[in-house]
Amino acid sequence: MSGASEPLTQSNLVTRSSSTSSNEVPDTESKGQSSGKFFRRSRSGQFLKQSPVTDEKHVQAAIPVAYEERSVMRLILLAGIVPTFASVKERIKARIRQTKVLEKQNNLQDFIDRHLPPRVTMGYDFSQPVLVDPYHSYDSYTSQLPDPNLMSRANANDPPETDFETEHKTILNGVPTQGFWGMPQPQGALLNSPGYEWPQDGFQRPQHYVYHNALPQVVEYKNIPLSSYLRNSNRVSENDRRLLVHFVDNVLRLIFPVLDLHQQGSERSKAILHSLETNMSYYHCCLSVAAIHLKASKGRSADNIDHDIMRHRYEAVSQLCRALNSDNGHEQILDATLAMIFFHGSVGSLEDYLPDIPWNEHFQAGANLINKLDLADTGPFVQPLFSMSLASWIDILGATMLRSTPHFSHTYRTKHLSGTSSGLRELMGCDDRIMYLISEVACLDSLKADGLLDDLALRNHVSALGAQLDFTEPLDPTLENPYSSLGIINPEQLTKNMSAVFRLAARIYLYSLLPEFDRSHISTISLVTAVAEVLRFIPTGPYGFDRSLVWPLLITGAFSTPSSSFRNILAQRAEALGVLGDFGNFGRMYRLLEEVWRIADDPIVPTFAESNILLTSPDQKYELLPAHSPRVETFGRSIKKQKVHWREVMNRKGWHYLLI
Repeated sequence: MSGASEPLTQSNLVTRSSSTSSNEVPDTESKGQSSGKFFRRSRSGQFLKQSPVTDEKHVQAAIPVAYEERSVMRLILLAGIVPTFASVKERIKARIRQTKVLEKQNNLQDFIDRHLPPRVTMGYDFSQPVLVDPYHSYDSYTSQLPDPNLMSRANANDPPETDFETEHKTILNGVPTQGFWGMPQPQGALLNSPGYEWPQDGFQRPQHYVYHNALPQVVEYKNIPLSSYLRNSNRVSENDRRLLVHFVDNVLRLIFPVLDLHQQGSERSKAILHSLETNMSYYHCCLSVAAIHLKASKGRSADNIDHDIMRHRYEAVSQLCRALNSDNGHEQILDATLAMIFFHGSVGSLEDYLPDIPWNEHFQAGANLINKLDLADTGPFVQPLFSMSLASWIDILGATMLRSTPHFSHTYRTKHLSGTSSGLRELMGCDDRIMYLISEVACLDSLKADGLLDDLALRNHVSALGAQLDFTEPLDPTLENPYSSLGIINPEQLTKNMSAVFRLAARIYLYSLLPEFDRSHISTISLVTAVAEVLRFIPTGPYGFDRSLVWPLLITGAFSTPSSSFRNILAQRAEALGVLGDFGNFGRMYRLLEEVWRIADDPIVPTFAESNILLTSPDQKYELLPAHSPRVETFGRSIKKQKVHWREVMNRKGWHYLLI
């Protein structure tokens, strides 16, 4: 209690005033509560008597402070510093209110920090202009599935509704290029292009720009050979070097035309070149495909080119077996396996007499690997792997070739119900929902082939799937030319038109399962005619997209009549393709249709001598017989044309095609 008996000098007054001011606002730890309210220390010192303080040191320390406050307050009033006691009281209350406000703000900030996600920092240069697509409009046809391109390039912390896309632009001599295989563009947008230089080694590091649903940038096209990026290696022979250059410069642009349109820039090309350097099985597969393309398109000498085809084909399989035995590099194994399936079909000749492993055996091994790595099941906001998108494409349409159930049919069914994309629309041009329904039709076809459905159940399933196809119709069914006034293809409009072709072909495939189906029925003729009309809105020719429509063209053409306009339109488009229409899946598809038409369009003219041969010989040629041949007169009805399925023709010819 010595502090209370000290004489109050001027220096002591200043010291004690500072001590008092520091204790005017009670500390949060020294506050008590009464009926849920805070209370402060009183000027009379009653707080010390009512406070539940048990520590004697705290009691001894608190008593002099209370008396000091009372003494200092008396001196302040006597000195006239504060005119009234009420003003001092209001000042103390104001400080208390200020303290409580600060406490509430701190508590609120703590709550925000605990419950809200961290702020997203995006690597976007806001000084760059945002280009808005003038041709894009909301379309429920394409908006119900998430865009894997957008999801893959968004920041991982962004909400799923964020709608932006990053395009990788390559700069060459001060000119941003559209891609390696873009279309020639006007030069109007080149005036303010900044200057960049190519690095001496490796790939060009692309500049990143952000576009909001933008069409490809209007830039000048530079015909840059992709082979200029290849690294020189003394381990590669001169002959293999020529095959490698031919593959990257002439074959790659034929394989994924729709994907190249959706993904402008060099990112995919860089990934392929990286695989060529690091994946030996993939490397030899590509060289084998290059040799096949040279043989089919250039007419190279059969002996020399066949040797290159078989040498690299054998080496690709050998490298694949070594990788499987080592049980590592599973992603590289899957990439090489899918390349052996898809690349070969893109450039293969009509009559490939060289020995090879059938595509379905390759895919069986790939499906086992996918199951082992658990790659099939992905969430709605997870970017699907490119290898899985390609595998889904092969799996669904390949099942229709074999009349079997797709390997991952259950996964497609689940994705269809949840609205999850597999990246098929961006890869091959057909809406994912339509592809999922084609998978369901393939399952139904397989059940019918196994005799597990009666006619009533079959009709019910056909009706249900037909209704599901109705749900994939866009709100605006109007089809438009995908080219803009500047000659740029709108990817969204193109995929809408291509999806319409796939949807009509899926209906034809579905209705062909019915027992009463006939190609001459008015409903079938209407569907075939509708496909012919939609084809007018899809670019044709060497730089068109007919090679991406092999499966719907096969289904439509197989059930067309001789007088159908579809056949004339298909012939015109095949002629417009030039040499590209003579090989690959398109050439094989057209050859198969010609064989189907030859058999189905000719009437059956049985004779006594040949009546049993028609049933027993799969290679029997159906031709009109001479007029003097004896006819069977006991039928009592007109001779009908033969019903032949395109799968039967493939089996008779020994064609193991994957027509996608």
